[in-house]
Amino acid sequence: MITVYVPRDAAALSVGADNVAAAIEAEAKKLKQDVKIVRNGSRGMLFLEPLVEVETSKGRVAYGPVTPADVADLFKSGFLQGKNHKLGHGLTEEIAYFKNQERLTFARCGITDPLSIEDYVKHGGFQGLKKAIAMKPIDIVTEVTTSGLRGRGGAGFPTGIKWKTVHDIAADQKYVACNADEGDSGTFADRMLMEGDPYCLIEGMTIAAIAGGANKGYIYIRSEYPHAIAVMKEAIEIARKANWLGDNIQGSKYSFNLYVRRGAGAYICGEETSMLESIEGKRGIVRYKPPIPAIEGLFGKPTIINNVMSFAAVPIILDKGGEFYKNYGVGRSRGTLAFQIAGNVKRGGLVEKAFGVTTRQLIQDWGGGTASGRPVRAVQVGGPLGAYLPESKFDVPMDYEEFLKVDAMVGHGGLVVFDDTVDMAKMARFAMEFCAIESCGKCTPCRIGSTRGVEVIDKIIAGDNRAKNMELLEDLCVTMTDGSLCALGGLTPMPVLSAVKGFPGDFQRPSPDDRLADAAE
Repeated sequence: MITVYVPRDAAALSVGADNVAAAIEAEAKKLKQDVKIVRNGSRGMLFLEPLVEVETSKGRVAYGPVTPADVADLFKSGFLQGKNHKLGHGLTEEIAYFKNQERLTFARCGITDPLSIEDYVKHGGFQGLKKAIAMKPIDIVTEVTTSGLRGRGGAGFPTGIKWKTVHDIAADQKYVACNADEGDSGTFADRMLMEGDPYCLIEGMTIAAIAGGANKGYIYIRSEYPHAIAVMKEAIEIARKANWLGDNIQGSKYSFNLYVRRGAGAYICGEETSMLESIEGKRGIVRYKPPIPAIEGLFGKPTIINNVMSFAAVPIILDKGGEFYKNYGVGRSRGTLAFQIAGNVKRGGLVEKAFGVTTRQLIQDWGGGTASGRPVRAVQVGGPLGAYLPESKFDVPMDYEEFLKVDAMVGHGGLVVFDDTVDMAKMARFAMEFCAIESCGKCTPCRIGSTRGVEVIDKIIAGDNRAKNMELLEDLCVTMTDGSLCALGGLTPMPVLSAVKGFPGDFQRPSPDDRLADAAE
């Protein structure tokens, strides 16, 4: 029997993967070929989806992007034997886009059947949890601290400090909460991991629970990710039946129950305290800090909160050791990060690399430049609250501290590419408008500041007293940065000011009225 892999993750489904799988099944039946179709996760080469792979004696051979109309020709050319075809890319592992990565967190994504626990174990799964069960909780915390792992959700806070805080507090109940809201534009790593390797997240959260002394956890997934929600719920049930979750995990003294909570899609619930409010059944509004969630979190109890990518890095840290993970990266940015390349780019997808890679390398070596073929003018790194980088900053290494030096942030690792047709004044306006729409409304600098910000930028674009309004805009940004309760209002000035400083000419263009007047003359 020949095994054929067709991804089942949302990216592949959106371009017809289900129809491709059905066409392969039908053609195999017609030709009386013994074919087993495995619905795997995505390899992250989204520009090739649906990416069909065939298991051969030499390894898996890739074909893509495949449409149902291509299937008959693929069979005719002998793709079941890995033979050449116009859609062929040779051995998947040898594709340059994939080969030149450091796959630690995403080591199994695209390789295994996401819901096969046997597959997961066969490819090294639960080794970290097995070791954690045999360790003292404080030793687990020490290992994570040694690794240098920092919050992959964007804040970059040392994970070990969070875990130790929860570990050290005596409480009758503790929780683990996973922030899988992933509302940033150009980001899809969380979704890809949950849909392609759900047990990795389950394992990481279970290790966190043992380390912190928790017995209950929640994964908060936004409603726009129905496939991720479905996969995670099913994976949790399978893991529970196999005793990797529930009471006395694998015969140990540790118990941990895990549940999925569906978010309504409010961007603000990506902020950890708003997420906690939402899990508790309340409106997602930012909480005052202190107290921090590690001390008073979910239902007022000590809570370990991390992003999907943070928890997903934990299994390999426990399996291979903190020093192993620490050997990747630069400076205080250790390990790897899943960089997600999107926007006006030829080869969009996910690239897992050690910290230190540059924006230019990601855009050119992996992204292949713009889809339009025009020069790259700007790249927004770190979601809608990240800075717009001009070409002069493309060689700054991806490093939390190095990016801070140039008034930017790595964030969740999302890159949105723009060519030279982009109007950066309009992009600055978009950042303010985004904040105005998504603000929870609790604090004045964010709620009112973003609304006034849109108005001021509109005046600048219209040519209304530009010098005075530019000064007012910068003053407003300072107020939002210093006075907002959370990062939504506090970081919105970053894309605005980066556009003003990096692309000043876009704010000095003739106003629409001026252009009309010139045309009339």
